[in-house]
Amino acid sequence: MAGKPPVPDFRATSCNQEPNVSAARSLSYQDESYLHGFFGTVGDLQKAGVLQDVVLEVGDRRFPCHRLVLSAASPYFRAMLTSDMAESRQKTVVLQGLEAGSCGEILSYIYSGTLHVSMDKVQPLYQAADLLQLDYVRDTCSSHMAMNVERSTCVDLYKFADVFSLDIVLKKCQQWIARHFTEVASSKEFCSLSVNHLAKIISHDKLDVKEETTVWEAVVRWVQHSREDRLHHLPSILPHIRFNLLTSDDTAAILEHPLVKEDPGSSEVIRNVVQKKNPDLKLRLGMTTEMVLLYSSSLDQILFMNPHQGQYISHDYAYSIDDFRAMTVTSDNNIYILRDGGGPCYMSIRQYNHAENGWIDAGMSPVSVPASPEEDFAFFDDFLFEVDGMLYHVAVLGEYNNVLNYVRMRRYNQHTDQWQECSQLVLDEISTEYAMISCGRNLYFLSAWEVRRYDPGQDCWCKRTPPECIPDICSAVAMGTEIFCTDRPFSQTMVYNTVSDSWQELQGWPDQGNRERAVGFVPGLFILENQLHIWIEAEDGSIEDSTEHLMYVYDRSADAWRDLEVTLPDERHRSVEGRSLYHVARFYLPYLTKP
Repeated sequence: MAGKPPVPDFRATSCNQEPNVSAARSLSYQDESYLHGFFGTVGDLQKAGVLQDVVLEVGDRRFPCHRLVLSAASPYFRAMLTSDMAESRQKTVVLQGLEAGSCGEILSYIYSGTLHVSMDKVQPLYQAADLLQLDYVRDTCSSHMAMNVERSTCVDLYKFADVFSLDIVLKKCQQWIARHFTEVASSKEFCSLSVNHLAKIISHDKLDVKEETTVWEAVVRWVQHSREDRLHHLPSILPHIRFNLLTSDDTAAILEHPLVKEDPGSSEVIRNVVQKKNPDLKLRLGMTTEMVLLYSSSLDQILFMNPHQGQYISHDYAYSIDDFRAMTVTSDNNIYILRDGGGPCYMSIRQYNHAENGWIDAGMSPVSVPASPEEDFAFFDDFLFEVDGMLYHVAVLGEYNNVLNYVRMRRYNQHTDQWQECSQLVLDEISTEYAMISCGRNLYFLSAWEVRRYDPGQDCWCKRTPPECIPDICSAVAMGTEIFCTDRPFSQTMVYNTVSDSWQELQGWPDQGNRERAVGFVPGLFILENQLHIWIEAEDGSIEDSTEHLMYVYDRSADAWRDLEVTLPDERHRSVEGRSLYHVARFYLPYLTKP
């Protein structure tokens, strides 16, 4: 086996140490081509049937192998072939619980390092890897299953993942089934679910159903598929149906259904559930509509809008949200606002009550008004964020010369009902334009010359790559692992990949002839229905008082902005306060239209 010219291996030397004379006389060299060549030679020996000293018997197939190779690759084989077990002395070892095809794939991987995975073989392959304790094969099979969850595989993979506790696959299957519940519930595979699987699925908040009767009809199909065996399970399934989301007529019809009347305990369960009127049961995802929230301080109003559906609903919340400072929407669709109150040096937290379309005290201790280390700041911007289930208050402080140089953070501890100080950030570069945003499990501060990431697990800030080529960042929004930013003129739009720590320039505002961006209006980026949107104000330089409001949606594949050509609400709601954060939440429209 020919090797590359030797290269000294200094890896054992600490980065803070100078190599001494004696170390320099005795160096280590590593021949990487030897490692690859050794692997290839072992594979060649296997193909040629040379030096094999053990035969694995699986079903009606026999696999001649090398004890040394098997023991080096698998803890299972190592324990079997190097211990006092009878197999260590046998020429032929019979393996139970494996399929011959899967064993062949496993041995191919052991001798070559290459694994071939397909959906028709992935489950027995995973089972074989689980038995033989091959972590790489198990992880690869799990990832392959998670990437291939679809209509024809979701139920089968869900059952398999539950048996082997494959969390990544279970989560993907649950998400897929919830998103396509009506389609899945009408399939024959749905009827193969166990009662426990059925109960878990119909308990999911994110079922994409317009009406709760869809869930009841799915239960009926499941029971009737094997009526004699399943009817006695009905009383244990019924509590997972959200009767508080049904009309009284729908509930009465269910009570008269033959399945309910046939089983004595079912009608009693329904009446008990209805009588309890559990107010904590949430609406299903499919019953709600995504809406953008815009706050107007001059009116103490919030505008809820979905331009794609032509929905524009505004509400005056009187004194409930006056002195508004910040808002956030959590992953559980809870909406919180930060407002002045709770004392001269404190701010209070209020929570939106969806069912009542009103604001209530969130039951959290007040947040103290922040101060810079020198106690000489002239202004500050407030933000609320949820990161990994925790609520954070962020204050970006400015000095008298109107530049920003300090970020203070507190995290809410629900067990102690206290706001705990987090690691603070002192900025290297001063800036009047910036964005604060949460993305994944981190918080980000972004400006043209400085990007910082906060890691809650480590309670620390670290520097990341700044964009530099964008003159300012006044609006930002996160989608997945990416953060989209734009400048005040909407001349440059960029996307930051938080995983690769890299920036990509996107198309800016399309050429609009005589139109120009209005100076006083901050463009607002937001994500609605999994698409990037922007709301801007423009004016025709050749016509006096020609201001108009425009909304665009971004087409990633074409790198182009498309005008939605929608009529936006009256001017009183067109000004966005503060840092132009457009929040998006899901609402049940009958609740939202309550006076």
